[in-house]
Amino acid sequence: MTTPTRYRGQPVSEGIGTGEIYLGDAPGEADRGQPDPGEDDVRAAFAAVARQRAALADRLRERGQDLQAGIVDIGALIAADSALVGPAIDAVRAGADGVAAVRAAAEAQAAVLAALPDPDLAQRAGDVRQVAAAVVDHLRGNTAPPLPAGTFILVRREVDPADLIQLADGGLAGAVSVAGGASSHAAIIARGLGLPMLAGADPRVLAAAAGHPAILDAGAGELIVDPDPQTELDLAAATRVTPDLVDRAPQRVTTADGEPVTLLCNVASAAETRLGLSGGAAGVGLLRTEIPFTGASGWPSQADHLARLTPVLGLLAGRPAVVRLLDFSGDKIPPFLADQEPGLAALLGAPEGLRDQLRAILLAGADTQLAILVPMVKDLDEVAQVRAALAKAAAEAGIDPPELGIMVEVAATAAAAADFAPAADFFSVGTNDLASEVLGVDRAGPQTRPALAADPRVLALIQKVVQAASGAGVKISVCGDAAADPLVLPLLLGLGVRALSVGAARVPQVATWIAATDTRTAALKAAGTLAAGQEKVNR
Repeated sequence: MTTPTRYRGQPVSEGIGTGEIYLGDAPGEADRGQPDPGEDDVRAAFAAVARQRAALADRLRERGQDLQAGIVDIGALIAADSALVGPAIDAVRAGADGVAAVRAAAEAQAAVLAALPDPDLAQRAGDVRQVAAAVVDHLRGNTAPPLPAGTFILVRREVDPADLIQLADGGLAGAVSVAGGASSHAAIIARGLGLPMLAGADPRVLAAAAGHPAILDAGAGELIVDPDPQTELDLAAATRVTPDLVDRAPQRVTTADGEPVTLLCNVASAAETRLGLSGGAAGVGLLRTEIPFTGASGWPSQADHLARLTPVLGLLAGRPAVVRLLDFSGDKIPPFLADQEPGLAALLGAPEGLRDQLRAILLAGADTQLAILVPMVKDLDEVAQVRAALAKAAAEAGIDPPELGIMVEVAATAAAAADFAPAADFFSVGTNDLASEVLGVDRAGPQTRPALAADPRVLALIQKVVQAASGAGVKISVCGDAAADPLVLPLLLGLGVRALSVGAARVPQVATWIAATDTRTAALKAAGTLAAGQEKVNR
C-alpha cells in the first residue's frame, strides 16, 4: 500500500476536493542546452499552434459557442498564414535564431495590420502577437502537460486566476499554489467558484506524484496524495458538490429588522455568473474583465472582449451588470506591460484599447442594466477622460451612455470621496486594495485576508466614503472580499452600506448573515470599533 503524503498550506477558499494530481507548470526553459530552433522546428511549431486552435474551435462549436469558436478560428488561420510563417522561415534560413525570427515576423505583420484604416482588420494585430507568443512557447517547450480525463487538483508554483476560469468546467476540483495568499486574485476567483484552494503551500508539493489520487481538504489546510481508504471514507461525505447552476429569480434579502439589501456577485466568467444567479444574486456587481487577458501579448481587441463578455452578459438580461474596465495591476500585469506603468494609467495611455473595450461592453451589455466601473481612480481627470471616451463610444452606437462609477480602493481617493462624488454616478468600495494600502501589507501575501477591513483605520475611510455618497446622492456598494467576511459584514451594514457584491459561491451564506443582522445593533458595533480606534490614536 502506498504511504499517504501530506502537504500543508494556507486555506484561502473553503471546501474539499478529490481528484488526481495535475502539475500545471510548464517545463520552462530548462532545455537551454538544446540547439537553437531550426527551419523545421519553426514550421512545426506554427503547424502545432494552428492545429491546437482549430481543435479548440471545434470543441467550442460542439458546445454551441459559435461566437467564441469564430474568434479562435482566426488564430488558427493566422498560425497557418504564409504571410507570417514565410518571413519567419526565411529569417531562420538566413541565420536568425528561431524565437527571434518568429517575434520579428509577427511584429512586422502586426505593424502593417495596425496601420490599416479598417478597424476590424487593424484589430488583428493583437491576434498575430498572441499566435506568435504561442509559437514561441511551443519552441521553448513551455507547454503544460495534457489535462487528466476526470477530476483533478491543480498544483502550480503560482496559480493564475485565468487557470481557474479556463478549467472550471473541465474537471477542476481544487487548486494548490506555492505563492500567494487569501487576497490574491486567484484566491478570490476560487472563492467565487466555490473551489477549495490552498496558497502559500509547502514548495515540496511541486514534486508531488502527478496522476496520483489526492484529497484537498482546504478546511484542514492540507493536500493528501495517495490517501488511505479510511481517510477517503471520512472525507467523502464532505466533498464539495457543485450546485445545479440553474438561473432563478433573485432572492429578496433583508436584515433582521427589515432593511432591504441588494446582494450581487463578483465574477470573471460565465461559470461564476451562473453560480451566483443560482444562489439568488440580483445580478453582477463586479465583472473583472482583465482576468482572461493576464497572459496577453497586446491590448485585447474589440472582438477579444466580445468573446469574453458575451457569455457572461448574455446571462444578465434585465439584471444589474457592473463591468469594470481592464485593471492590469498588482498580480494581474500581462507580459506586454511588464516594463510599463500598469493599471488605469496604462489603459488611458492606450486610447484605442479603451475604445475597443467600451464598444464591446456597450454591445454585449445592451440587454442588461449596464454600468461601467473605473478601477484604481486617483484623480478627477482620470474619471473625466473615461467619461469622454464613454460618451463618444455611446454616441457611435446610437445609445445613451450607461452610468459610470469609480472604484474607491486608494486611500487618498477614499479620504477625498466628497471631491469625487460630483464626477461619479456611483461608488464601489474595493476593500482588498484599500486595506492593503492602509495597513501596509502586500495584498497578494500570506498575511493578507478580508477580515483586515475591520481595522478601525480602514473602517474610518469606508465611513468617509459612505458619508460622501449619502451627502451627494451617489449610490454606493462594497465589492471587496470583506463584504463576505462574517466579522466585517455587520460593520459595513452598521455604517449604512445597503448594496454588497460578493464571490458567487458565497451569495447564499452572505444572505443568511444579512438576515441575522440587526442594523441598529450593527451601527452601535461599528461606532464602538471606530471609537476604539480613535482612542488608540489619541493615546
